[in-house]
Amino acid sequence: MMATGTAQAVKLGLQFVSVIMLSRLLAPEDFGLVAMAAPIIAFMGMFQSLGLTQATVQRPTITHEEVNFLFWINVIASIAVAAAVVTIAPFAAKFYNEPRVAPLIAAMALPVLLMGSGAQHSALMTRRMQFSRLAMIEVVSGVATLATAILWASMAPSYWALWGGSVVGALVTIVMTWSSSLWRPSRPGNAGDGWSMVGFGANLTGFNFANFFARNLDNVLIGRVWGNQQLGLYERAYKLLLFPLSQITNPLSRVMVPTLSRMTGEPHRYRHAYLRVIRLVLFATLPGVAMSIALADRLIPFLLGAQWAQSGAIFAWLGFAGLVQPLNNPAGWLFVSQGRTREFLYWGLITAVFAIAAFSIGIAWGATGVALAYAISEYIKTPFLWWYIGRRGPIQMPDIVRATWPFVLGAHLVVLSLWTIKPHLPQATLLSLMFGAIFSYVSVAGLAALTATGRETLQEVGRMVLGAIRRLR
Repeated sequence: MMATGTAQAVKLGLQFVSVIMLSRLLAPEDFGLVAMAAPIIAFMGMFQSLGLTQATVQRPTITHEEVNFLFWINVIASIAVAAAVVTIAPFAAKFYNEPRVAPLIAAMALPVLLMGSGAQHSALMTRRMQFSRLAMIEVVSGVATLATAILWASMAPSYWALWGGSVVGALVTIVMTWSSSLWRPSRPGNAGDGWSMVGFGANLTGFNFANFFARNLDNVLIGRVWGNQQLGLYERAYKLLLFPLSQITNPLSRVMVPTLSRMTGEPHRYRHAYLRVIRLVLFATLPGVAMSIALADRLIPFLLGAQWAQSGAIFAWLGFAGLVQPLNNPAGWLFVSQGRTREFLYWGLITAVFAIAAFSIGIAWGATGVALAYAISEYIKTPFLWWYIGRRGPIQMPDIVRATWPFVLGAHLVVLSLWTIKPHLPQATLLSLMFGAIFSYVSVAGLAALTATGRETLQEVGRMVLGAIRRLR
């Protein structure tokens, strides 16, 4: 977790730098065009991995023949997906009434094609818990992506700079993954028990298919109804807040899924490990999100420039969704590690219904309305999610409530407090943001200290900080 967490901290820093620097080099319309293409690539990408990497990680035992079988399925699926992306490109341009998006979507087939050949290598490294190697690959790839995009945008400002960064990042990832993994594919042959793993992956693919609508329908609707200007404002707000949050919880699944999968026979150990990690995630993220919501009108112009001030309200409403997503997103670890992928599929369908309803209602008020409706839907579905998970398995709904309420409640109280005292904060933007961040973390820590589990989390944070200082020395 330390290796993965360190890599993720670097990646978040790169993402932060990317949002700030590229927002100053490129126009909102450029990001809007890329955001129009993103849902299509995400949709087609679901049929690339087919959930087979998770099947490789979760499997108690696995043979070379089975991994080889899954490797060739991934390769064939990647070729098919890349061809489909090129075919769909002109139809997408007609849908958006934007001819420039067609060549961009067609070009994005290249990184899609590249990534398929390294899926099983990465899965095996995850299964073997070679997290330091995986972390190094992610960091180097992230640096290459950002450097390429910034250099390209500096010399020839356009949306193609973002595409170029993605291609270079994919190439670096594939080369380093093959170089780091000892496993090599052979000619297709005996599948072993591979077909049962395909069934496991099919349920995950079904969830991803449903979850696609929850994650991308907002971009499609805003781009279709309001155009790339509004979509560019929404996309930047989303990338600055919710995307970094997902980039904290999603990579942790690389650690938690194989770890929890090996604890399913020890419910007490399983419960302790999960709740321990989720409390650390909430304490690391929620105070920062709370500060960002309350001071969004200062934070956005400070980071992105005055031309992005309209993103402030969008950012603030998305922030309320960000106050529950770090709690909800790790639920996938429980479904996958317990082998409950069919239930995971059903939850994905429920999530899609929530998203479709929210975005369809909110689109009448533009990007801000979509952000508000999305936040409301996240609050409504949270208790249903934890009731659904807690029906069986080591983690029950009361366990989650007892472990997380100080952090969740504390973050919401921080938002109200900062809104109240905002007129009295320093006029200098940087000072007010620094005060808000310190106030947020101290306030949430103070509330957490009133509970035994909260004190345990704070003590662990202290040990981690002291350990990091000792290593630096």
